[in-house]
Amino acid sequence: MKRTIILLLAAICLLTSCNSKTGNENTETPECENVPQTQIVDESTIPLPDTSYPSISNLKYDITIFDTITSGELSNIEDAYKETPGIFTFRGNSLRNAPLCGHIDSIPTDIDIDWTFVTGFDTVKTSFGQWGGGTGWTGQPLYVEWSDSMMQKFREENDSLTDNFDSKEIIVSSLCGKLYFINYETGKISRKQIDVLNPIKGTAMLDPDLNGNLYIGQGIPRQRPIGAMVVDLFEHKISNFFPEDANAWRNWSAYDASPLVVGGFLFRIGENGTIYKYTREKGKISLHSTLRYRKNDDSAGGMESSMAVYKNYGYTTDNHGNILCINLNNLKPVWHYDNHDDTDATPVLEIKEGIPYLYSGCEIDRQGAEGFSYIVKLNALTGEKVWEQKFECKKMWLGEKHFDGGMYSTMLLGTGDCSDLIFTNICTNDPPAAGIFCALKKETGEIAYTKKLEHYAWSSPVAITNNYGKMFVLTFDCVGHAYIIDGKTGEFLVTKLIGINFESSPIIIGNSVVVGSRGYNIYKLSIK
Repeated sequence: MKRTIILLLAAICLLTSCNSKTGNENTETPECENVPQTQIVDESTIPLPDTSYPSISNLKYDITIFDTITSGELSNIEDAYKETPGIFTFRGNSLRNAPLCGHIDSIPTDIDIDWTFVTGFDTVKTSFGQWGGGTGWTGQPLYVEWSDSMMQKFREENDSLTDNFDSKEIIVSSLCGKLYFINYETGKISRKQIDVLNPIKGTAMLDPDLNGNLYIGQGIPRQRPIGAMVVDLFEHKISNFFPEDANAWRNWSAYDASPLVVGGFLFRIGENGTIYKYTREKGKISLHSTLRYRKNDDSAGGMESSMAVYKNYGYTTDNHGNILCINLNNLKPVWHYDNHDDTDATPVLEIKEGIPYLYSGCEIDRQGAEGFSYIVKLNALTGEKVWEQKFECKKMWLGEKHFDGGMYSTMLLGTGDCSDLIFTNICTNDPPAAGIFCALKKETGEIAYTKKLEHYAWSSPVAITNNYGKMFVLTFDCVGHAYIIDGKTGEFLVTKLIGINFESSPIIIGNSVVVGSRGYNIYKLSIK
């Protein structure tokens, strides 16, 4: 209505006053008055407010600024991964909801192995076990399509390239402590491996500005020190290393989370209970500021999940059940939500009618031998709970070791004929080693269906759509099965034993899938 009135006023002004004349020829022509013009505001460029909600009174926190010269304000709030030529971080983007959607012409009927790449195998026995090779949780590969100019730059600046180097490259960080580069088409090594000194469990991140930086966090201290690092792909070497942080509130310096670049800064969260903010340049990052926090009545929790980001708000979870929203401009907490128990799965964001919603789920750890995996949907602006669903789960014991039940996989948003659903895997351990695949209704949290898997699954599901808008889900379990499931009905279309243990999350490009297994093997698969 307001726009209509403005347009009518403008028309009247043009007809009656601008260059118009009355019946008296000697009457001067009045100048046209300024008419208000409507402006279309791009809501995606408006930062979220620097505010806080009463829930943060549950927290004790400390913000330390190390770089007092550089402003902490984000240069922009756009998703830096939106235009990247490939999959540069865990689940593809800042919202952690875009692992890419595969495509097949009709109904999938089989899975074939295109190639197998064999990693090294670490036989060193540590107090934390022997870690072998291949990839573990979350262990997602990265995929990049290099431009001609980038390929030429690599050829000119280092001698790491093999005869198999080509534009499409897979990057894998392995439990054996090596960083591998693989020709996507052939499965042959595309450049020399890099020794990253300690096992890597999480997912690396390739800088979206294509400055050659690759960010990795070590996961297990086979040797000391342990910490986080930058690899310069042009120099083909580790160029920056951050060892144990003496100021951390938790004494465990592993980094399983996949970092993010937002508004010119790098954000990395650690299992030492610290959120780090860095400035960055080629081959190097420099500490700008840190946030350390804990609940008032608890010790600091470690963050194994990866941070999700919407505009200038970042969302983290930890192994004490905290879900925390922070303002990335100044690292101040915005809201806090207590989701009961250890949360390793990365939160997922979905934007609906301009409002971001966050999905998250926990494990059975602090609850004891049995309890519930609580899955929640929150208003990501306020932390208000929209709904909660829960699944009864147990711990599983193998000798003196135990494996917690609950949700380890990152949830998958439905698309196509499943746009009203969200999918995940749950380790019920009832009976021991049992697991289910489940679909929940996004609006209400109601269980659409659950399907029993051959074994529990930590790997995150990915989507496949066909020419008719049908969505299928591909997921893997911890004894090596691959499943293709009709997303709408839960019907198993394909169940195939391929590897030994798929803890890692896959990536999917077209009808091709790349996924790592524990042991030795990285696979490229084709969906038929």
